[in-house]
Amino acid sequence: MSREPLLLVDKIVKTFGGFKALDGVSLQVAPGEILGLVGPNGSGKTTLINVISGLYHPDGGLVQYQGRTITNWPMHRRARHGINRTFQIPKPFKTLTVAENVELAHHFARPGAMTPREVLEFTGLADAADRLAQSLNSSQQKLLDLARALTTGPELVLVDELAAGLGPHELHQMADSLRHLADRAMALIVVEHHLGFVNQLTDRVIVMNAGKEIFEGSLALAAQDPIVSAVYLGNDAVDVSSVQ
Repeated sequence: MSREPLLLVDKIVKTFGGFKALDGVSLQVAPGEILGLVGPNGSGKTTLINVISGLYHPDGGLVQYQGRTITNWPMHRRARHGINRTFQIPKPFKTLTVAENVELAHHFARPGAMTPREVLEFTGLADAADRLAQSLNSSQQKLLDLARALTTGPELVLVDELAAGLGPHELHQMADSLRHLADRAMALIVVEHHLGFVNQLTDRVIVMNAGKEIFEGSLALAAQDPIVSAVYLGNDAVDVSSVQ
């Protein structure tokens, strides 16, 4: 499997009025890698996902994907080239069924994409296929967001707080499922507060604070870093063994 960067983000800046939400953030992700993106609320994690997906255009810096500069590409063009995402607040078509939501997304699928039926089985939504999306609970709607993204055949998936609302058994199943995607050379960037889920899923995390990356490495090493402890973990080191 190639370890050349699929995605390269270099010194991204994003401002909203006088507020600098991203202040020179850089990262890279290789095919088949799952990168965790963690940090306190307001640290810029979702803003960075919005820049990578094309929902926001940055005020400075560079985004490259598959060796091409895509910094100012619109969101739909990035999706056509293999970047898709979920949302922190799910955005299904609520008056369509679960199956119809996925089938609609599949109309924009790239070659080799999973079929709607395969995606529904993969995400555990097959039994809910005929239900209206608005009847799903919030965690099921997040899974539907993931299903719609996967059925387009992405090479990079941006996953924004998928673990919220999932029970321990569901978390283990979802971690296994996402690792299965990585085994198929799909890259994932996972924004998450649930450290147990992050620990199950990733080998590498980037910790953000105030729009900057302050640490890169394993979650176990992050828990031992005094700067991370101060700004993210409330000055208390995390026992990673306790968040399985």
